Amino acid sequence: MALGQPLLALLSLGFAAGAVDAKSSVDGIYALAKRRVPTHAHAFSFSLTSGEPDAFFISDTLAGVHVECTTVSACARGFYTYLTEYGGGDIWWTGSRLAALPAVLPKVGKKGVKGQAIVPYRYHFNTVTFSYTTPFWTFEDWELELDWLALRGVNLPLAWVGYESILIEAFREVGLADADIATFLSGPAFQAWNRFGNIQGSWGGDLPMAWVEDQFALQKRIVARMAELGMTPVLPSFTGFVPRGLATLYPNASIVIGSQWNGFPAKYTNDSFLNPFDPLFAKIQKSFISKQRDAYGDISHIYTLDQYNENDPFSGDLEYLANVTAGTFASLRAADPDAVWLMQGWLFFTSSAFWTNERIEAYLSGAPGNESMIILDLYSEAQPQWNRTSSYFGKLWVWCELHDFGGNMGLEGNLEELTTGPLAALSSPGSSMRGIGLTPEGQEGNEIVYDLLLDQAWSATPINIPKYVDSWVARRYPVKPLPEAALEAWKTLSSTVYNNKDTSTQATIKSIYELAPALTGLTDRGYQPTNIPYDTNSTVLPALQSLVKAGEQNPLLLNVPEFEYDVVDVARQLLSNRFIDRYNALIVAYNASSSAAIVRAAGKPLLDLLSDLDALLATNEHFLLSTWIADARRWAHGADKDKDAYAYAAYLEYNARIQITLWGPDGEIDDYASKAWAGLVGTYYKPRWAAFIEYLAGTKESGTAYDAAAVRAVMIQLGVEWGKGTWGTGEGETWGTKGSTWEEVAKIIKKWV
Repeated sequence: MALGQPLLALLSLGFAAGAVDAKSSVDGIYALAKRRVPTHAHAFSFSLTSGEPDAFFISDTLAGVHVECTTVSACARGFYTYLTEYGGGDIWWTGSRLAALPAVLPKVGKKGVKGQAIVPYRYHFNTVTFSYTTPFWTFEDWELELDWLALRGVNLPLAWVGYESILIEAFREVGLADADIATFLSGPAFQAWNRFGNIQGSWGGDLPMAWVEDQFALQKRIVARMAELGMTPVLPSFTGFVPRGLATLYPNASIVIGSQWNGFPAKYTNDSFLNPFDPLFAKIQKSFISKQRDAYGDISHIYTLDQYNENDPFSGDLEYLANVTAGTFASLRAADPDAVWLMQGWLFFTSSAFWTNERIEAYLSGAPGNESMIILDLYSEAQPQWNRTSSYFGKLWVWCELHDFGGNMGLEGNLEELTTGPLAALSSPGSSMRGIGLTPEGQEGNEIVYDLLLDQAWSATPINIPKYVDSWVARRYPVKPLPEAALEAWKTLSSTVYNNKDTSTQATIKSIYELAPALTGLTDRGYQPTNIPYDTNSTVLPALQSLVKAGEQNPLLLNVPEFEYDVVDVARQLLSNRFIDRYNALIVAYNASSSAAIVRAAGKPLLDLLSDLDALLATNEHFLLSTWIADARRWAHGADKDKDAYAYAAYLEYNARIQITLWGPDGEIDDYASKAWAGLVGTYYKPRWAAFIEYLAGTKESGTAYDAAAVRAVMIQLGVEWGKGTWGTGEGETWGTKGSTWEEVAKIIKKWV
């Protein structure tokens, strides 16, 4: 059967990613079935056909279930549709629960099930996700992620891993010495910002070649799997950022110095930028793309390339801006005649004072034709730029949900916007929108907001949120009977916590205990918001109580990994919100009293809460600092037996520790990537708050004024010392979980309600 009837009435779209051609094969989907539903894999069959783009049709067969599709990606989505809507399972960031299908597969009925994407591109990843979430992943981690993406219909994932290997070879080819290259590249936990041209160099030591080689080998497996699953990897390209030594080698080359980034010292920022209209740029680009094609095969013609992410151009002259893009695009097409340039549109929001519409239009105009570029409208759910730029002046663009900054973990979302915003943009006059995507800086919880948007990419009408939430919960907690209390918990959360209409606070809520202690500036922040846009006592608290009640009504829930995760996460949010109340009480006590004893007494509840929080988080594997550190150290291969490997493991642990604390070597953007992790709370956040409280008490005893600079210096020094640590050598530092989630949650409800 050919899928010839349009499933959706849409504007004409140029569907490209994952399109059927002579090389298309559903072998990757058969392999996916064997991985995720091994006992039932034989009952599923798949076939490609002609017809409407990205469409599928599910039907019953004598052997089981057949999925017919017009793209491999649509086959994966059709398979997922059956597994979720008829099989009752799902796949999560915490693991796959798809295998628990009924012994006899449910029938879909005579009419079958049709589906079609409403946009040609379903995109995933932010460049910085590769540093905040995935830097230390192995292929086993990537395998789960890629299956999660494919099944949800993503067909355009970013693929940054291993970039440095090819870049080094391209740099060597133009004469750069390894010493010059080494001073340019950044550490494993900071490579995203080196790729963006924000930073250069590596605090803690040069990037080891062992890391470069291992990541290159990993990338080969990642992009091959992406292609098998019907996805088109967005591959790296040469952006123009170069080691300082290139200016010495080529004194006549047009090289300019980029701007300082976030207060970093000149040693680590002010990256050199080779202007794209210089012939040397095209030479390096051709070398890079040629080597990349040799390594991975001819698997994609879409290239990620960002030149001004939080880094303003050398000049605002319109001709200069147009020449930059013209030279860049010409270099891509010289290396790959079918090249399409994909870029993140974050610069147009964060540097809006510079990027006037006139300058944006000039910059985009350098790439001829509207299909030469794809712009990621990175923060569409709160700060869209497509509307002020007349749909990026005709260039193709993707409606994206950013949501998460730095891998922060607070509960937050705006479900209604995710179901209506993309459709409104798609149908707006003159719209050149061609995709829907996820661009979180980190993947840390709040899965419902990401699932919903990817599902909306397959629905031409707004998804009914209450029905969606009930279905989502039933799949997430697959027990029978599912207690009504579980559904009630998520009805409460979805209508309040995940119904945030305030665009100034639409992002994961940052807990203030994760910030360096201070008398002011912690609460009611906008960027990386700390303001709680809901009443805790009528939202998070009853939701937690309902989840606990559900576990009591059906103890089978206690064995469901996602249920335990959610209970820990909601309890974590309760304590995070309660901390604000205790902090405010401490500040009131400090300002109102001259007694050190009163200040210490007001500070004690903060420290008690952090102890309780650390104990709670320690019960679940997904909330552990030790997991992050272990993931980093394992890339050293045999650190317990080899002296050099031990030093390498220490280097990796330093990278892992510093990113989530000081970030920069001297506390530049400290706590930006903070996490609610057991171990981090107990060995870093709690000691900082203890030192702060003691400092406040000390000012009362000595009669001295509060000195913000002195407090800041103490916090930075604590961060420096903590970053040098080795996990497992300190008191109480353990690997893996400890304690009982249910016992800790019971204590929390009793103590902190």
